[in-house]
Amino acid sequence: SSSSAESLDRLYPAVGSSKPPRKRTTSQCKSEPPLLRTSKRTIYTAGRPPWYNEHGTQSKEAFVIGLGGGSASGKTTVATMIIEALDVPWVVLLSMDSFYKVLTKQQQEQAASNDFNFDHPDAFDFDLIIATLKKLKQGKSVKIPIYDFTTHSRKKEWKTLYGANVIIFEGIMAFADKELLKLLDLKIFVDTDSDIRLVRRLRRDISERGRDIEGVIKQYNKFVKPAFDQYIQPTMRLADIVVPRGSGNTVAIDLIVQHVHSQLEEVRAAWAALASAHQCHPLPQTLSVLKSTPQVRGMHTIIRNKETSRDEFIFYSKRLMRLLIEHALSLLPFQSCTVQTPQGHDYEGRTYSGKQITGVSILRAGETMEPALRAVCKDVRIGTILIQTNCNTGEPELHYLRLPKDISEDHVILMDCTVSTGAAAMMAVRVLLDHDVPEDKIFLLSLLMAEMGVHSVAYAFPRVKIITTAVDKKVNDLFRIIPGIGNFGDRYFGTDAPPDWSDDEDALST
Repeated sequence: SSSSAESLDRLYPAVGSSKPPRKRTTSQCKSEPPLLRTSKRTIYTAGRPPWYNEHGTQSKEAFVIGLGGGSASGKTTVATMIIEALDVPWVVLLSMDSFYKVLTKQQQEQAASNDFNFDHPDAFDFDLIIATLKKLKQGKSVKIPIYDFTTHSRKKEWKTLYGANVIIFEGIMAFADKELLKLLDLKIFVDTDSDIRLVRRLRRDISERGRDIEGVIKQYNKFVKPAFDQYIQPTMRLADIVVPRGSGNTVAIDLIVQHVHSQLEEVRAAWAALASAHQCHPLPQTLSVLKSTPQVRGMHTIIRNKETSRDEFIFYSKRLMRLLIEHALSLLPFQSCTVQTPQGHDYEGRTYSGKQITGVSILRAGETMEPALRAVCKDVRIGTILIQTNCNTGEPELHYLRLPKDISEDHVILMDCTVSTGAAAMMAVRVLLDHDVPEDKIFLLSLLMAEMGVHSVAYAFPRVKIITTAVDKKVNDLFRIIPGIGNFGDRYFGTDAPPDWSDDEDALST
């Protein structure tokens, strides 16, 4: 049919045809479920890439693995084995099954009687797949449809994915589109015997998707098997690696893991290089430091003193936070307005010219600034971001995110008590940008910053306003601010600091 011819025409030409080599690249993403526990470690599948360069852009694209093969060939199992063997902290598994097209009423009726062909290229929304993968490769957040196989329809809610070290994209038509193939850095075809695939499909569709035996067999003979012969098996020649026997072929999986690791090594030192960028430059114009009055200097003396009791530390920190937030609010845009006093006279005043103010705290230390913000900003909305430094790699990692709706229209007060290298602050800013908050509407507030952190944030995001009560010049080999304030979160909450803490964020256990 003409439809079949058009679908086949979307395939790449046969192996051996000339095409320019593509540069292999790498970075980070998110998926469901939020974590995967293995024998060696916990792998988080919900995060953000920390690897952004001094210009605030992603230094490397995500490394995308395409997994193709027939229905029930074991693609998801192979993907899970690769994730476990890779042993990298952030991986996203993206299934092509999420991208079935929305069916018409007539197609819904055909699907209910097992007469709709879900194994044809036309059943998938390739435009949405390609747009989604392009954004993920660039480290941007995306929304993924959730498909209900029982009702053959998309659910109303969509899920949001963020960045990862590696993206694994799996599906029966993973290699069935020219534009889609260009986004895949490594193509793997899982080749499993047809009898085994049929048995697996029977078990899956009956137990998980509410089908009956007759319907599954009818669909298999009418659509699944012919589609495999016509559309799926021919794409095996496009694969970089063919894995016979699927998950039973551990040798092939080990080779795949070694190759991916070689690609990831290129970005290991990226954020460390960022930390040393622009250190000889003068402090940026976007930095605003609270005037060092005797009162401010006196409060710093108290909270920096290691002998200060916890009660006094909390009391004077709160006072300093209040002054900091009042100073930050004075930098918001205001416009002139005239009001009438109770005596009947006009008063030429000022009023905030934005729509709304939202506070976002970087957990856990940043949340200590929330009461001060609420005290001076009526009805302010609050969001939270949990970022921690990986003690093994030194990279910041996003573990939790909760932001108010429509935050893109607000001025955002981003709060963290201390900023050392700026890694956590930069990741938090990147998350806000992913939620369409304009860069010039982000105010980063911190009680104490190191010059390194100021430079890193300012040169990565030159329109973000940086506001603090003091800037210390040095950071030691462990990225602790010198002379510093100590671990703010532990001093405030009365907990013991771990031996390898940094000033950017608290190394909490999730």
